[in-house]
Amino acid sequence: MAGGRGGTRSGGGPEGAVAPHPAVPGTVRAVRDPLHPGAWWVWALALGTAATRTTNPLLLALLIATSAYVVATCRPDAPWARSYGAFVKLALAVLVIRLFFAVALGSPIPGTHVLVTLPEVALPDWAQGIRLGGRVTAETLVRALYEGLKLATLLICVGAANSLANPARLLKSLPGALYEMGVAVVVALTYAPHLIADVQRLRAARRLRGRPDRGLRGLVQVGLPVLEGALERSVALAAAMDARGYGRTADVPLRVRRTTAALTLGGLLGVCAGTYGLLTAAGATYGLPVLLAGLAAALAGLRLGGRRSPRTRYRPDRWGARAWLVAGSGAAVAALLTLAASREPAALNPGVVPLVAPALPLWPAAAVLIGLLPAFVSPAPRKPAPRGAAARKEPS
Repeated sequence: MAGGRGGTRSGGGPEGAVAPHPAVPGTVRAVRDPLHPGAWWVWALALGTAATRTTNPLLLALLIATSAYVVATCRPDAPWARSYGAFVKLALAVLVIRLFFAVALGSPIPGTHVLVTLPEVALPDWAQGIRLGGRVTAETLVRALYEGLKLATLLICVGAANSLANPARLLKSLPGALYEMGVAVVVALTYAPHLIADVQRLRAARRLRGRPDRGLRGLVQVGLPVLEGALERSVALAAAMDARGYGRTADVPLRVRRTTAALTLGGLLGVCAGTYGLLTAAGATYGLPVLLAGLAAALAGLRLGGRRSPRTRYRPDRWGARAWLVAGSGAAVAALLTLAASREPAALNPGVVPLVAPALPLWPAAAVLIGLLPAFVSPAPRKPAPRGAAARKEPS
């Protein structure tokens, strides 16, 4: 045995232990670096774009299942990654609210399948077109279900991006001109999971003490400590950010700042004008050139604006082949469903008059399944090693 205090073996580990080896069962397996966070946002927003192209509930359910499977497979074990359930609940609440308004306010869609007749409230002449109560038809409810499910799918896709992309790493990838805005957005996105964790912790503590954690009384007793903790955390974070120099900008000449503002505002106006030209028949000739010129001016303005906040990146995230595959799979789903919406509008947007059951179009459904590619090409989530797995006692 090696002499001296704190002696080590030739393997480099402490005495009485061996270094972990890939061949030893129970040791930690090497995990590849995580994906670029921007790839997850591109994938999720592309799925949300695909959801806006259809009201077919079967395709929307398939999009939700696709995002849920990828989140269950690739979501890391981190506090910010636990917000997917909150977005699912928010989507369900949006769906219920949309159905409630369809029942209470009615719909101009003519329907023959009357489900129930509610007492109708007479409204003045200036409120023509608005109805409170009256007949509730199956066509009205189905139309509201389709529209609410579309918005719910979009919210779930955004929740998938929040659960998969690390907000701190996403902030590192932003250009310098958007850094301060990105800090505010990242802080807001990071605090939401902490609030959910605080609510769960306080409700569990109240249940252990035999106190109610539901209802109005439970909400008040849990909400006040959560609000107090959020305020204390906000003050501590503000003090820490101020001590580290957040918000301080470099001295930039006045002409550079004016040029940056002109390029950014002019570029955004060009993007708006070009997009409007592409959407109208009269402006189809000038829409694309104006849009490209606006994008170029806006990017130049962002690049010049980055001089106000010079910073370096420690170990910047690289956009590799796997990031291209993840982002490309989402873009392929959005492009194919946009194409299907123009070629098969009846299949992607089923009508409700007459009331018929929606059918599942085959090749658009196959296109949605392309969104499952990240579950197979993205790295496995990092999990904490079990106790005692990193070291093994040698026989005496």
